Amino acid sequence: MEDSGFAKIKKIVKHHWLTVSFILGFCTDVILLNQIDNVVDNLILLFYALLASFSLIFFYVGVAQKAPPKSSSFFIRYMPMLMQYSFGGLLSGMLIFYGRSGDWLNSAPYLLLILAVIFGNELVHKRSDKLVFHLALYFIGLFSYVVLVMPVIFGVMGDVIFFLSGVIALILVTLLIQLLYRIIPVFMRQSTQRIILVIGFIYVGLNTLYFSNVIPPIPLSLTELEIAQSVAKQQNGSYRVVEEVQPWYRKLPFITTTIHPTDGTISCFARVYAPTRLSTDIYHRWEYKDENGNWQQHYRDSYRIAGTNQGGYRGYTTVTAFRPGEWRCKVETARGQVLGHRTVLVQNTGAAPELVTTFK
Repeated sequence: MEDSGFAKIKKIVKHHWLTVSFILGFCTDVILLNQIDNVVDNLILLFYALLASFSLIFFYVGVAQKAPPKSSSFFIRYMPMLMQYSFGGLLSGMLIFYGRSGDWLNSAPYLLLILAVIFGNELVHKRSDKLVFHLALYFIGLFSYVVLVMPVIFGVMGDVIFFLSGVIALILVTLLIQLLYRIIPVFMRQSTQRIILVIGFIYVGLNTLYFSNVIPPIPLSLTELEIAQSVAKQQNGSYRVVEEVQPWYRKLPFITTTIHPTDGTISCFARVYAPTRLSTDIYHRWEYKDENGNWQQHYRDSYRIAGTNQGGYRGYTTVTAFRPGEWRCKVETARGQVLGHRTVLVQNTGAAPELVTTFK
């Protein structure tokens, strides 16, 4: 029975070995990736990008028999495995860092795009389709990687950096395509139109997602967000946060926290991690829900953050004029990319709340 079960597992793994390699790349990232400006993390992502490039090239060198017979056979057999591993590692790295960077709801279309590409890996079987799909995977991973690493290198983020990142990614994928033209000229000529359409569609699509504020504000990440009774900065640099003690069930996901202001204010405290060299403005957008159930802006305020604080840069804003009902504080960039938000129900009636004070 054990042998039979092992044989079935072996058969499944053999049939889906490319997907298994893809998943191994995910597992490596979950274990190793930590901070976006960490040298080791960046070397790992660079390794994935280089491995994807070389495995893609050597696979088609083997297909075209441009190497000695034994080498060609080796390339055909093992390069797809390395290719899938590198694609899995690169895309999962993007999923990890981009997922940490933005609000999951606002960033859902971009994150779903990456997931769709990952699962599409199982559905492509024709060799010509695989070539186009491999180049599409490569370009999405490369584009996302360059967009991630450029702000870390230059300490600046924004539209210009995103545009330059896209141009660099286009140049790199064009160089790879030109090299493939030398290796498999006939095959590439047959697929040229589809390759141009797919790469062009991805480029336009990613730019559309960015300028629609769907792509997360990489390389920033929101590590803490609370709406409290009050927040005050202390002389020693810490922040005194006074919060209302909440029942356990109000800490569950998708349950709105209720607070009862005691001194006519509510505050939004946020901790944002940024790479060491990067400085930028962070905005708090306070909104309330009107009688029709629509969110209306109350006010928007900003403060400067710098990546010199390894624990994340802390800041807060306070609302003094508010009415009972649902309120939320959105933490976002200057152009409106959302890092995260917190919603509370404000009530002025009831018994005096039990408060707890912490220093952060």
